[in-house]
Amino acid sequence: MYYIYLLELSDKTFYVGSTPNLKNRIKEHRSGECLSTKHKRPVKLIWYCVFEDKIKALRFEKYLKSGSGTAFRHKRLE
Repeated sequence: MYYIYLLELSDKTFYVGSTPNLKNRIKEHRSGECLSTKHKRPVKLIWYCVFEDKIKALRFEKYLKSGSGTAFRHKRLE
């Protein structure tokens, strides 16, 4: 299983990520182990999705980071 997730950061911006272990990855974000979110804590898990296929998960993550994916996030996920 592979997870795509959306975090809300303390500055009200959003972070999209992927991981095979969601529970551990969120723990890393919250403890400051992730450089990209370390200075924007606390983080709040807003949404996640599970994929059986890693390639499909990574494609969806890439889409969510694109212009049309950002519009989709604003309309459907945030």
